[in-house]
Parts: sequence; structure tokens; C-alpha cells
Amino acid sequence: MTATLPAAGVDGATESPSALRRFLHGLPGVDQVGAEARAATLATRSIKTTAKAWAIDRAISMIDLTTLEGQDTPGKVRALCSKAVRPDPADPDCPRVAAICVYPDRVPIAKQALGDSGVRVASVATAFPSGRSTLDIKLADTRAAVDAGADEIDMVIDRGAFLAGDYQKVYDEIAAVEQASGRAHLKVILETGELATYDNVRRASWLAMLAGADFIKTSTGKVQPAATLPVTLVMLEAVRDFRDATGRQVGVKPAGGIRTTKDAIRNLVLVNEIAGDDWLTPEWFRIGASSLLNDLLMQRTKLTTGRYSGPDYFTLD
Repeated sequence: MTATLPAAGVDGATESPSALRRFLHGLPGVDQVGAEARAATLATRSIKTTAKAWAIDRAISMIDLTTLEGQDTPGKVRALCSKAVRPDPADPDCPRVAAICVYPDRVPIAKQALGDSGVRVASVATAFPSGRSTLDIKLADTRAAVDAGADEIDMVIDRGAFLAGDYQKVYDEIAAVEQASGRAHLKVILETGELATYDNVRRASWLAMLAGADFIKTSTGKVQPAATLPVTLVMLEAVRDFRDATGRQVGVKPAGGIRTTKDAIRNLVLVNEIAGDDWLTPEWFRIGASSLLNDLLMQRTKLTTGRYSGPDYFTLD
């Protein structure tokens, strides 16, 4: 289901609100039945034991280990950082995760706890999870997280503006947050569960990439449905086609509802089949999760020892 770009191409798509609208509505429509059927087919793929071991380690290395609760204490953040660096204390060969994702006021705690481990600190911003605030507050939120040391910013788009057809407002806000993010990588959360259609998911993906996103992300994890396979498939098609059209590669981050090793491996199969193995690295694919890591660790132990560790063997996230 390779997309055919509008005749006008990418150049000039953002010259005016009307040009942006024409471009986004000129994108090919998504075949809902076809997308869901292909995602379901790919979800049934079986892989050999050696490939499963590789996939588990790769999935661990792609996790943004996340805690985004009002009850996040400094101690909880430090414990999560410790787990991020050494997910299985009994096995020094177990890969570390890609990043810790926290609220902006917890960034300094995470930075100190992680030190020079190589695990990045991601911070949500822009009035997460609703996005309902003024632009100056969203930018201040972003700058505060970056000034505190965040390596990555996970922003939310204004879904109300998008659904009302005000694409220019959404574009301008993403571009402004990208500027405010400075050296930090920008992940743009579409909140696909509120976008209603796959066509909207495709349009929002392209809109975010045109505005400067380094990653496009499915969800905040606070709205259901979150990271469904068909939605991730549509977003992977979008980044693939965007690179073909512009030469710029953009990452994808499904988040919300990915809890088991099977879920993670299904996503990796999807990446390989839809976008290609260029995206099968933590630099270009992340999984936003809190409970997934323990299941991956249990499955990893089973492959290496022949027996399962109990769910209480690893720390709770």
C-alpha cells in the first residue's frame, strides 16, 4: 500500500493554510479493510527461537520506560532509572533501555540518576496529555524540560484544532515547539485514539513531519484505543513515503497498550515489513511502555535458562 503523493509534491505544501490543506487532503486515502487485514496477517507471523532472542533484546533496547503519574516520587523515578540501566541485575548482558520518560519536574532527578549510562531522558511537555493550553505556556513547558536536561521532548498536538481542520495552527505549534526544543529530539504525539479515521492518522503524520518532527508517536497512553497495529502500520507507511519524498528519515513510537512480548515482536515485524530494517534501531523506533519490560525479561530468562522466573522476580514498574 505504497502511497502516491499528490502531483504538487511536498514542495510548497506549507506556503499557505490553503496549500497545506490541499496537500493533506490530496494524500491517498487509507484502505481501512486492507490496512486491518494486513496488520492482522503480519501479527500471525511466527519466528524461530534465535530470531526471538534477537527480537526480545532489540525490543528492550527500544523501550522508553515511562512513568507519568501524579504520584511519581523522586524515589520511584530513581528506581526506574536503575532498572533502565540494568533491567536484569543478574544478567549484565541484558541491554539497557533507550530512554526514561517523565514529567518535566522529574527530569533533573532522572538526569542525575542516569549519569553517563547512555540512557536518554525524555520529557512530556505542551500541557500533556490534553494539549489544552496557550502556546506561550506550551513553549515555557518545553523550555523548562530542555533547560533541566531533557534529551527528548514528547509533545502533544492540539487535536481540537486538527479535527476542526485548522491544520495551520497545528503546524505552527509543532514548528514553534521544535524551535524551543533546541538540541533535544522532538517526538510529536498524535493521540490517534481521538483522530477517528486512518485518513486522519495519515494526515496528522505528514503534518507533524512537515513541521519538523523527529519522531511521530501514536498516543499519550491516557486515551483508548492507543497503539493498535493498523494505526502503527499507517504511520510506518507515512515515514517510509516521507523519506522517499524528502530524503529525511523520521522515527515512529507506538505507545499505550503494548504489554507483552508478543505485542512487541508484532510491532517489530510490522516495522520490518512496512518501513524496512533501516527503522529497526532505537534511533528510529521506540516503544512507549511501563509494564512491557518485565514480560520481555521473563521471556528472555525462559530462552536462556529453560524456565520462567515468576512475575515478582523483577521489580515492579
